Amino acid sequence: MLEDLTTFALTVFFGFFAIMNPIANTPVFLGLTAEDPEPVRRSVARTAVLLAFVIVVIFCVAGKAIFALFGITLPAFRIAGGIVVFVIGYHMLQGEPSRVHNPTHEDNRSSLEAELGIAVSPLAVPILAGPGTITTAMSFVATGGIARFLITIGIFGALCLITYAFFVGGQRVVEYIGTGGTKVVTRLMGLILTVVGVQMVILGLQGAKQLPGA
Repeated sequence: MLEDLTTFALTVFFGFFAIMNPIANTPVFLGLTAEDPEPVRRSVARTAVLLAFVIVVIFCVAGKAIFALFGITLPAFRIAGGIVVFVIGYHMLQGEPSRVHNPTHEDNRSSLEAELGIAVSPLAVPILAGPGTITTAMSFVATGGIARFLITIGIFGALCLITYAFFVGGQRVVEYIGTGGTKVVTRLMGLILTVVGVQMVILGLQGAKQLPGA
């Protein structure tokens, strides 16, 4: 029994790590928060991982019921998330972020709220707690048993802490490569985000074709 749970725990850890990929997501976070002071950056990182954790726990507990209640399908969730990621990635690629991601001086009083909005989208959803993460978590807990449920939630929480450490420590890289390097990273991550967004939409469309009545 203990051996089975150990194997399950390792499977859960590597499954979540591959999907969340804190190493690859750190440059994305740095690109989105490149012009923010350290306290705001930490607030964004903390809010993003905390919200991602809460979302995954909710879906682990009542995911199927939530989808059924609102008539939501996973393909629709993928498509919507892909569009959000694509739009934000496009603005990063053009070097013209929207007001919510780069508040003007006139928006200074609400700049913190605007920057924390990044923590909600795209960081928490769909980058950290996207369709892949949610479905993976739901499949892990679907095997049944309170032990496996707790292991899944606990390991995802640990991955959130690891991701937070990567996010808040990544600024040292920015300081090393300088402003010019940061702009290059921002545009590169914008390109990656647009591609990820397109891929999510493609997966959503493929899934939609397999739905009954499609």
